[in-house]
Amino acid sequence: MARVEMVMPKMGESIMEGTVLKWLKQVGDTIEQDESVLEVATDKVDTEVPAIHAGVLQQILVEEGQVVAVGAPIAIVETDAAAASNGQASAAQPAAAPAPAAEEEGASEAAMVPHVPAAQSLSSQLGEAQPGRFYSPLVLNIAREEGISMADLERLPGTGQGGRVTKKDILDFVAHRGQQPAPAAAAPAPQAAPAAQPAPQQPTAAPAAAAPQAAPAAQASKPAPSVSGNQELVEMDRMRKMIAQRMVDSKRISPHVTSFVEADVTEIVNWRNKHKDAYKKREGENLTFTPIFVQAIARAIQDFPNINVSVDGDYIIKKRDINVGVAVALPSGNLIVPVIHGADQLNLNGLTKRVNDLANRARANKLKPEDLEGGTYTLSNVGSFGNVMGTPIIMQPQVAIMAVGAIKKKPAVIETPQGDLIGVRHFMFLSHSYDHRVVDGSLGGMFVRRVADYLEQFDPNTSI
Repeated sequence: MARVEMVMPKMGESIMEGTVLKWLKQVGDTIEQDESVLEVATDKVDTEVPAIHAGVLQQILVEEGQVVAVGAPIAIVETDAAAASNGQASAAQPAAAPAPAAEEEGASEAAMVPHVPAAQSLSSQLGEAQPGRFYSPLVLNIAREEGISMADLERLPGTGQGGRVTKKDILDFVAHRGQQPAPAAAAPAPQAAPAAQPAPQQPTAAPAAAAPQAAPAAQASKPAPSVSGNQELVEMDRMRKMIAQRMVDSKRISPHVTSFVEADVTEIVNWRNKHKDAYKKREGENLTFTPIFVQAIARAIQDFPNINVSVDGDYIIKKRDINVGVAVALPSGNLIVPVIHGADQLNLNGLTKRVNDLANRARANKLKPEDLEGGTYTLSNVGSFGNVMGTPIIMQPQVAIMAVGAIKKKPAVIETPQGDLIGVRHFMFLSHSYDHRVVDGSLGGMFVRRVADYLEQFDPNTSI
């Protein structure tokens, strides 16, 4: 028999850590190769992690709810020696020997290894980090953007594993630093506390000692439960917390402007009504309006490539790939945005299949991290909820997003060679929100008008 370490897998190019949501297997359970062992949440998607080797789950190294760096050990699996006679098996042998306390310490050290190079390259812009304390690239980026010195960062109590400063810690510090003094150093040197400095109100002990003080403040921020029973206190789920934070961040980062256009989509409605039953019978899938909207957006991006950019400081990054994200409402009420990569390279049938696949897997919680990465523009269909228009919030680091409203029948003037007539047409509002740092009203307005033009010029003879 051989003991093999199961490590936190890399679940996307920009994903550096994951949170263990639930263990699907317990110690002593037999595991088949590729069988799901646990559920992991990242800042992009919740997913199941399969076993690389078959065997017996001998030890769980990470508890549910714990944040783990990519590459860090999370479990020990006992396998047949023949099946595990590779480098991973030999690497796992020393890890099994130490006592539980030593194993925990080793896991903590391993969790820091994948991040060190990136952290050092970013921390050089802020100053030398305190030896032995890890700062993720995300935390360092926020510190740089918010003007937080490394000295203040080193004094900031962390609630993460081993006292690590998390994104929530530093955002809470940013939100409250104007209301209260900065936390005192964990172990201040004599010269770090001038005589004129007022006595700190924050605890001066290590991060672990800061927890009792932080708890009352957190409790005080919660609304009081209703004595009469007319209110209910419900904590946000993890995804809702992420959505809330990202929406606040986007409004803080990007000055939003929204332009509106009304488009006549009668030809599209008639075309879909003509083909949807045959398509359903032939492909076993629904033919929706969304692929047509994505196609029009991709074409307009080709005409106006400066809408397909992101911002990095004083630089504009132009994206050659046209990757359109499509917002999907989940059964929980939350929203997720899978991405159609290379949307300009797909025909209408290809877009239909891709949209259906992503939407179905999103609702079944089967998306992969790569399905949510690399978006350069986003489409939100608020019309599916019966709304005629909306003002969507930009998905960072993109600079624009479009919402399409409900399609409504309206009387309209129809121009013909024989003269103007009044007829019933199908209309839809397009709402285009864009980042006014880099997208002015002319570009933002022309872009949404071009998308409407492509929709109005839809060829009713299009085959699918």
